[in-house]
Amino acid sequence: MSWRVSPFPAARTSSQAGGSWKKPCDTVGDGTTVWDLAQIREDARLGTGCIVGRGAYVGPGVRIGDNVKLQNYALVYEPAVLGDGAFVGPAAVLTNDYFPRSVDPQGRLKRGDDWEAVAVVVGEGASLGARSVCVAPVRVGRWALVAAGAVVTRDVPDFACVAGVPARRIGWVGRAGVRLVEREDVPGGWECPETGALYEEKDGELVERA
Repeated sequence: MSWRVSPFPAARTSSQAGGSWKKPCDTVGDGTTVWDLAQIREDARLGTGCIVGRGAYVGPGVRIGDNVKLQNYALVYEPAVLGDGAFVGPAAVLTNDYFPRSVDPQGRLKRGDDWEAVAVVVGEGASLGARSVCVAPVRVGRWALVAAGAVVTRDVPDFACVAGVPARRIGWVGRAGVRLVEREDVPGGWECPETGALYEEKDGELVERA
C-alpha cells in the first residue's frame, strides 16, 4: 500500500492512518490522496490515483474506480458507483432516497432499515459540475457532462451535455469535455474541435466512430 501525503497540512494518503475512515488499508487504493475533514465510511472502496477533497463524504459501500476526483465538500451517498476517471465537482450531491422523510407516518425516527437506498451510477469519464445534484435512482452515462447547478432527475446518455432544473440535454461533448460541432457534410455526424475525434448520433444516442 502506498498512499502519498499531500504537502499541505492535515492532508493524508493511503500510507497514513488518520481522519475519519475505517479499515483504510482495505478501502483506499495506491496513490490516492484524502484531504482533511473528508469522511470515507466503512466498506467503501476507492481505486488507485484518486483525490478526495476537503470535507468530502463517501458513504458505506460506495464503489469508486481509478483516477476519480471528488472535489471539496462533494457528497457521495451509498450505494453510488463511480466509474474510472469520473469527476464530482465542489459541493455536488449524489442522493440515495427518492422519498426522503426523517420520520415514518407514526412520527417515529426512521433508521437505516426503514427505507431502501437507491443508487446514482456515474459512468467512466463523466463529470458532475459544482453544486449539481443527482436525484437517485439515476445513471449518468460515459463521458457525459452535467453543468454546474443542474438537477439530474433522469438518466443522462453517454456523451450528453445537460444543464438546468431539471437537467435537459443541450448538446454533446467528447472525451475532452468540449462541446462537439455538427458536421454539415455527414448526416448525424459530430466532431470534437479539440481532438478531431468523430461521433455519430442515432436515435438520441451518440457513439464514437472507429
